[in-house]
Amino acid sequence: MAHAMLIVFMPFACGYFFSYFYRSVNAIVAPYLRQDVGLGPADLGLMSAAYFLTFAAFQIPLGLLLDRYGPRRVQGTLYCVAALGALMFAKGESVATLILARAMIGFGVSGGLMAALKAIVMWFPLNRVAFINGWYMAFGGLGVLAATGPVEFAMQIMDWRQMFMLLAAITLVVAALILLVVPEQPDSAATGSLVSQMKEIGQIYRDPYFWRIVPLMFTCSASYLAIQGLWAGPWLLEVDGLSQADTAIHLTVMAGGMIVGVMGTGLFAAVLQRMGFDMVGVCGFAAAFSILGMLLLVSDIVPSSYLLWGYIGLVVALTILVFAALSHHFPISQAARANTAANVLVFGMAFAYQWGVGWVVEQWPVAADGSYPKIAYLWAFLAVTATQVIAFIWFIWPTEARRKGQS
Repeated sequence: MAHAMLIVFMPFACGYFFSYFYRSVNAIVAPYLRQDVGLGPADLGLMSAAYFLTFAAFQIPLGLLLDRYGPRRVQGTLYCVAALGALMFAKGESVATLILARAMIGFGVSGGLMAALKAIVMWFPLNRVAFINGWYMAFGGLGVLAATGPVEFAMQIMDWRQMFMLLAAITLVVAALILLVVPEQPDSAATGSLVSQMKEIGQIYRDPYFWRIVPLMFTCSASYLAIQGLWAGPWLLEVDGLSQADTAIHLTVMAGGMIVGVMGTGLFAAVLQRMGFDMVGVCGFAAAFSILGMLLLVSDIVPSSYLLWGYIGLVVALTILVFAALSHHFPISQAARANTAANVLVFGMAFAYQWGVGWVVEQWPVAADGSYPKIAYLWAFLAVTATQVIAFIWFIWPTEARRKGQS
């Protein structure tokens, strides 16, 4: 297993690290982009959200390609596209160019998780898969962590364009590692026609069980992606009045909470299952804790602090347990497609949140210093929280179709 960790796990984990780094870095570099390129909140939201749009759009084709051609060739090629997108971003002078570049980055890293999940199943013993998956997701958390304080420090010695040129070079190296180091696994290609595989995706989307638990994930997880990846920074700067350095520290704490949460998902699920809850119940508790974090933030009952932001990062990570719930319900032959079917909705919603928050904020007049009033961000974050509450009500509302789907 040690050999597989070196030649399979580590190349994919390095790529996943940078996938999360790209996803999160705009929370720190947003002020520099607004100053250098003149982006308003709506433009900033759309530019950042372009990552999620292409990421989501490619999930279904991604699942089919991974089954047919394997994770090495698919993800190695995709990371080359991400490197090109990072280089274009570094050279971008207009909003349109930055949006296109960000979309290319999202497309290029869209298989960062799903490709590795397939590779792990192919190369590691089944009784170790859950453990290795947890460690793999922790690399994503490290990518979030690196996109906070370290980026703010880097901005003191280089500008954002130089940083993205460096990122482009490193991403290309990761692509080469996957293509040249990760071996092929014989007899791992999917069988069956493309038409039959597509029909199975349709069956997944018609399953009542899927539609009971997945809305919890695509509202809670997507809100975290949109806020942690961009809008937490402006909130801390303009609502809480923190400095750029203090904002970076708060985002670092949030990222640390995410890492702890990801590593603790298995323990969280195990404790609740020992108490008699099935995976549906586990997902419900995870979503409830996540929604509580947003309610505490927007209600101002608890002052914004390291503890609050760390809690938000911690509990939102628990919503990835929906993937485990799906794998319990769907047969192994459909598990990968069930995961990508859910991921489409997560990242599609993240696109809507990240762009939508900027649109809502921009409905208020801008101050002379370029900032927006607290009420603008409050209404935007309240709208996000409201969708989570609606999803939770949908989850607990009993219907005959869902009871049959759960059984």
